[in-house]
Amino acid sequence: MSQVYAARRGRLRDRCAAAGTAAALVSRPANVRYLAGGSPPGAVLLIGADDDVLVCPRPPTGDLVEGRLDEDLRQVVLQASGGDPAVAACDFARKAGTETLAVEEHHLSVARYRAMGSVAPRLRLADLGRAIEQERIVKDEDEITCLRIAAEITDQALGELLESILVGRTERHLALELERRLVDHGADGPAFPTSVATGPHAGRGGHRPSDRRVEEGDFLSVCLGANYRGYRCEIGRTFVIGTSPADWQIELYDLVFAAQRAARETLAPGTAYRDVDRAARQILDAAGYGDAIAPFLGHGVGLEIEEDPQLAPAAMGKLDACVPVTVEPGVHLPGRGGVRIDDTLVVRQEADGGPELLTITTKELLAL
Repeated sequence: MSQVYAARRGRLRDRCAAAGTAAALVSRPANVRYLAGGSPPGAVLLIGADDDVLVCPRPPTGDLVEGRLDEDLRQVVLQASGGDPAVAACDFARKAGTETLAVEEHHLSVARYRAMGSVAPRLRLADLGRAIEQERIVKDEDEITCLRIAAEITDQALGELLESILVGRTERHLALELERRLVDHGADGPAFPTSVATGPHAGRGGHRPSDRRVEEGDFLSVCLGANYRGYRCEIGRTFVIGTSPADWQIELYDLVFAAQRAARETLAPGTAYRDVDRAARQILDAAGYGDAIAPFLGHGVGLEIEEDPQLAPAAMGKLDACVPVTVEPGVHLPGRGGVRIDDTLVVRQEADGGPELLTITTKELLAL
């Protein structure tokens, strides 16, 4: 893997050189991990013309949750307790004769930016922008393998929950159990706070589990994902509690499922981000649920649970092969509940079988 990380750093170095900057300072943890293999708390990565160095506030622990650092990458641990690695890295760049340093302005606080400038007043700070985030959009096969394993773990945890007794248990208890099961099956932890929503809460995006108990006749919406070696996936499913769903529940579920399927079928290299969103949105809008739809259909996933691209009405750009995204339409009816169906897929060429579905738990409307 050292060659992979070195190649990534090399591409960033070439990009900086083309823009007239000899060095770059990477401070956003996910970007540090992408380029260095790991991201110890507080660490920053200095990409130089000839040498790269990971600057850490304290010695890395070796904890696998922090990643597996590139063994060939030089590390510097600050001696002064409480020192800022970003400020120290600027001083290193100044001493190396660097004139211009590209930094991630979107990640730095104003105070930190000023402190960096004060330690090296003759060092010009330029904006690196979202260059690394854009580089991260297309995944290599090792990254996709991690996402695939994360999805397998997530499917296992959800499948086991569905075999247990649910009536009478609280949303909060079910969410905690799901997160425990993720870890039991090999996850580093949950990819994001697990959402369990019942009854009138069902179908609401980002619902925080409450002490409401599962009741007969409820819709039950679950959204969870595993973090495996830093890579995160997402799955969302909706079920009915009891033996016979009401007619309105069946109709709403079938509608959301049709919207999700339409969007999934558009996932191909060259498809505009907004067209994926439109495929689902027009179905739900035509049925009269335009006001109940989330503002975006899905997003990229990887080292963060929400990455570029965003699949939204105003999104600019087109899909590439090997881009993992979520497709997660939902409708929430205040006071009644709703439906969310969410999958993680990888965009593939049609010759390679089309979009690869990573989360495979059934999307049939199950009565539990």
